[in-house]
Amino acid sequence: MDGARPERQSRRVEGTGLVGLFGRTHVSLEHVLDLSGLDAIHEEICIALSKMPTSYTGGSHRSMGIMPPGTETEALVDYQEILRALSDEQFKTFRDLADDPSSIDPARRNDIEFGEERDVPLSARQMLWLKMRHRVYFPWKVYAELIPNRTWDEKADPTGKRFTRLAEALFPKTIAFVKSLPFQAIGRCNVMGLEAHDHGTVHRDGEPDEQGEPDHFITFCPAPGKRLFLHDATTGVRTEIGSRAYWFNDHDYHGVFADPFFRYSVRVDGVFTSELRDRLVRELGGPP
Repeated sequence: MDGARPERQSRRVEGTGLVGLFGRTHVSLEHVLDLSGLDAIHEEICIALSKMPTSYTGGSHRSMGIMPPGTETEALVDYQEILRALSDEQFKTFRDLADDPSSIDPARRNDIEFGEERDVPLSARQMLWLKMRHRVYFPWKVYAELIPNRTWDEKADPTGKRFTRLAEALFPKTIAFVKSLPFQAIGRCNVMGLEAHDHGTVHRDGEPDEQGEPDHFITFCPAPGKRLFLHDATTGVRTEIGSRAYWFNDHDYHGVFADPFFRYSVRVDGVFTSELRDRLVRELGGPP
């Protein structure tokens, strides 16, 4: 038996089905970070997003099997389900909208996995067509990768990665803030925004029983208002995170409440510095 697993399981949030961190649902980092520049960063990000192409993300949580039982209908229309049901003529339209149609063999359509972190990513045209023609629900309709990342498993690995030239041109204050965060290495940085009245479908980013230790990342909200919540699958209780800078266990179910205005956050993945890890252990007890 894995000797670390019983200790980690024993540190679940008491009275809940959440794994959490340090016996808590999440950790606010407002007391650790200097957030005095967030207002200026918010101004910069809003201008930058208006000047650059952005993408969508989400849209296949139900077919990925990462939603808690009883919430599957919140995903509305899932693009993997739509792709499997397309007629040959509809699939030809979908293929023609790809960035490189020749890379998609129609004869192998049932063997190809499309979408995020799959064999063939969706193009912007394909996502728009799926949304407008087939009513696919993409929760995050503003997605900008400042440090692109190919696969989820590599998000903490900085090897061969850098901020894009466009990010360096449009997000200088944001990048300076990200570089000041207590990471010894950064492997991923993105902006994730939701349109007014959209909700972030509840999901988890991994299986808790397969987790060695919580993934290191910091989410910060340059403007308050994005109401991310943690979902307890055993009770159905949803706990809102009200902090403007926080860390939570992304192997717990989480989503975003709907609100009547655009809102966004920035997520930075990597490896925390030993100083931050030691401080959190001192303050909260360890291990997380």
